Amino acid sequence: MENLYKWFKVELTYSSNAIEGNTLTKSETALVVEEGITIKGKPVKDHLEAINYAFALDFVKELAVKKKEDITLSDILDIHRLVLRTIDDANAGRLRKIAVKISGSDVILPDPLNVPDLMNEFIVWLHSTNEHPVKVAVDAHFKLVAIYPFVDGNGRTARLFMNLILTAYGYPPAIIKADERVAYISSLEKVHQTGNLEDFYTLIFDAVDKSLDIYLDAAQKTL
Repeated sequence: MENLYKWFKVELTYSSNAIEGNTLTKSETALVVEEGITIKGKPVKDHLEAINYAFALDFVKELAVKKKEDITLSDILDIHRLVLRTIDDANAGRLRKIAVKISGSDVILPDPLNVPDLMNEFIVWLHSTNEHPVKVAVDAHFKLVAIYPFVDGNGRTARLFMNLILTAYGYPPAIIKADERVAYISSLEKVHQTGNLEDFYTLIFDAVDKSLDIYLDAAQKTL
């Protein structure tokens, strides 16, 4: 289990950051996260993103003892604080107070004045929904991205939070691979434009299924 966690830690850190444009390769990410090695020629920010995401994953692992009814807005802010620490300390762990746009998208994001109320509504929804945990995890991901509560780091925080819900209910984390970036972003855009979550559900459910296969394969090899 410990070896699997280390493997997932590198995979999740690499893939989630790669989706956001981080230039570290998977092997370079492993060296940064596991060995603390600096990769020559790569930006300092890319190193910090890898280190921060790995720390955030450890924090999520600790939080996973909670059930969704016990998760608070402070937990989400703490996850985001780890994602942006030393990169943007002024905004790390703080809800945005300015208007923002998603680069290359026509999606209109909520007014910053509405963000606190929307986040409180999100927590109320999280505590009250009785749907399947995997669906709750995927819906939570999209709802957070739709609110876009932070100046930066929204996607990484949403993926971490999705995996918090999955892990809390005994599921493995979902890895959205770097080569699935276009399909992932397109599925999110489709939800924004049409309200149709089918492609997004399919992509994430498939990712959870693949992670389950990895655990089952490892278990069978140890028997």
